[in-house]
Amino acid sequence: MVSKESKQEIRVKKHMKIRNRFAGTAERPRLAVFRSNNHMYAQIIDDTVGKTLVAASTNEKDVKAQLKKTNDVEAAAYLGTVIAKRAIEKGIKTVVFDRGGFIYQGKVAALADAAREAGLEF
Repeated sequence: MVSKESKQEIRVKKHMKIRNRFAGTAERPRLAVFRSNNHMYAQIIDDTVGKTLVAASTNEKDVKAQLKKTNDVEAAAYLGTVIAKRAIEKGIKTVVFDRGGFIYQGKVAALADAAREAGLEF
């Protein structure tokens, strides 16, 4: 019988390949995106010290209050603007985008586009 890898295992392998190519530094941290069935999470991480500088998610009370649903493209776009505004307040202007092994379309692309429009460069 042929065994088939789960989509989660495939995504994790893709993510590890992506992570081997680049890492976030103090000058240019990494914008990491995670998408679950119900929520989206975004973090800006400095990998040299292993510290999260800025974080936002659709699970937060003030973000959730602005949204009808927490798992659609509009929620992802709103989260992109929130993470970009918080990053700019901390003085972060350029980042490396880490899509987390997810395909760059739909929610992930909406988050990235909204973050770019809000002022982040990547």
